[in-house]
Amino acid sequence: MRYAHPFFVASAKAPGPAAGEEENWHKQNLGPLPPIIGDGHMDLIDIIGKDGVNEINHLGEIRFHALGDSGCGGGDEAERVADDMATDFNPSAGALNPAFLLHLGDVVYGTDKTHNYTDRFYRPYRHYPGKILAIPGNHDGEVKSPDDAPSLSAFRENFCTAHAAVPAAASGIGVYRQTMTQPGVYWMLDAPFMRVIGLYSNLLENPGFLQGKTAGGAADTSQIDWFAKTIKALKGEPKKALVIATHHPPYSQGGHSGSTAMGADIDAACKAAGLYPDLFLSGHAHNYQRYTRRIDGKMIVYVVSGTGGMSPQPVGQATGQPATDSSTVTYDRSLASLGYSFLTVSAKQLKVEFWPLGSPHGTAFDSVTVDLT
Repeated sequence: MRYAHPFFVASAKAPGPAAGEEENWHKQNLGPLPPIIGDGHMDLIDIIGKDGVNEINHLGEIRFHALGDSGCGGGDEAERVADDMATDFNPSAGALNPAFLLHLGDVVYGTDKTHNYTDRFYRPYRHYPGKILAIPGNHDGEVKSPDDAPSLSAFRENFCTAHAAVPAAASGIGVYRQTMTQPGVYWMLDAPFMRVIGLYSNLLENPGFLQGKTAGGAADTSQIDWFAKTIKALKGEPKKALVIATHHPPYSQGGHSGSTAMGADIDAACKAAGLYPDLFLSGHAHNYQRYTRRIDGKMIVYVVSGTGGMSPQPVGQATGQPATDSSTVTYDRSLASLGYSFLTVSAKQLKVEFWPLGSPHGTAFDSVTVDLT
């Protein structure tokens, strides 16, 4: 016997939905998955230019920011976080500057998103000099009024345009920031030393799903199919760090719960391809959390960084002990705070740091390094 004393097992379960009933309801209320352009791939050279990519290759590492859940209210808190991130830039530092910000979703909350992009995105980030890539969150996809139909229209108008241009939402307040030309609401970015796969976890408050629903009400598995095909193809490519990003987190101990079904769909594709991520980034819960998962002899870091502007939500204290109902995942670090993640990737290692808003840039609240060799 492995244990000296048996674990307590509850003899009765509280009444709740019948098995599968709740998940079926969720799947019936998912939103659409807009089609992607081409194979959904983009290259960093098309975002920051050839000179910028050459500098990164010469330095031997790439740096970038990550956060989610910023676009609320008047954008005041989001601006404070954005201004804090801007201090990481130095005009003469070349590739030591972050290559971009990866926004983990909920770029803009509420109704009338098209008009609210001015005060909840372009104004808060007016001092942030870097390019901004994004995956949509549930609030980006929700349609609470006719102004936001069809789902994801405002997000696509600002992040998935055919050509980069300064939109009226930015030019009207004197801000020069061009739209992004992402191939869709889910995509893969190829960059020096790493690849990032951004996925859309749909419009439910909780949990997240990779599948969507067609106009006729049928299940739409196009994103799951694309992800499986994409990660299978990567298995045969030269090795780089692999980062996967979804708005809804697979694991969470506060603010919002984890998304088990979404995690299972991702795991199934990774297992079939024989390739798992080195890092998994998410938002949705308005706090910072870090987990370590052990699978098939590999350690994967999971980071929740929904810290971009929404008021921080309480989060359970991390002790480094097993996460709830898991024999493979430990809950290692947590903080209820605004702030951002700063990531550094080379051929040999991937480093994640979390900087709470207003903290002096001497020692990060949390820092973890993944050995890529």
